[in-house]
Amino acid sequence: MPPEPQPWLICIVDDDASVRRGFSRLLRSAGFEFRAYGDADGFLAALPGGARVCILLDIAMPRMSGPELQARLKERGIRFPVIAISAHDDDVARSTARMLGASCFLPKPVDDEALLDAIAQVTAG
Repeated sequence: MPPEPQPWLICIVDDDASVRRGFSRLLRSAGFEFRAYGDADGFLAALPGGARVCILLDIAMPRMSGPELQARLKERGIRFPVIAISAHDDDVARSTARMLGASCFLPKPVDDEALLDAIAQVTAG
């Protein structure tokens, strides 16, 4: 019998502490294992090895933006499902995130059910 697949680890990468707290509460109540990072550098420094990771990724952050993080992961050959999140809901933000491999894009403020549905969609299978 094959081993049970490892549960998904949801990584929140957002420079806004209130967004991290809100997502953390939602994920905790939904039973997800998660970690929250205030910037892309912190996420890269603690890059979870061997885990099935889904990233909730803010597009606009200081120092390293969400798309820059996506590009760095792509350069390293790391392919995690990414749910791009931004207060700037425009075609450029959406297309840039998707071009770099985001599975979907959600505008802020994020509806709780829409976020949980997006996580279920990108982690299915």
